[in-house]
Amino acid sequence: MVAASAVGDWTARPGGDAPDSSGLRVLVVEDDADSAVSLARFLRGIGHEVEVAPNGTTAVEAAQARRPDVVLLDLGLPGLDGWQVARRLQGHPAQRRPLLVALTGHDREADRRRSAEAGIDLHLAKPVDPDLLRRLLQRFQSVIL
Repeated sequence: MVAASAVGDWTARPGGDAPDSSGLRVLVVEDDADSAVSLARFLRGIGHEVEVAPNGTTAVEAAQARRPDVVLLDLGLPGLDGWQVARRLQGHPAQRRPLLVALTGHDREADRRRSAEAGIDLHLAKPVDPDLLRRLLQRFQSVIL
């Protein structure tokens, strides 16, 4: 079980990079520990490297340090909410930013509009179909790798 203050478990190589893998580097940002663990297990099971951040501040730090390919982002986070995290991850123009995917219970039209304004690429309502998420990540992986 992931403690509420723990950051996931990318195992660093010398130089600070994640291990070699044919999968994507995915940052799961989720304050519900059970949901975070389930999603991380699923993603690892389909071949991705996963780190978990339980709040917005930790997510920004992890993303800046590790540069994930994809950030799966809950919007209803304590402290920095998911929209604020997305704005902070827009980053430096010279750096490739991750694909930002909201996985959220906030699914009104106003929430979707707010996600677009924050720079979130996709807005998916919970619960997300695992097969849809697998196909989405597969398609993104084929584009960037």
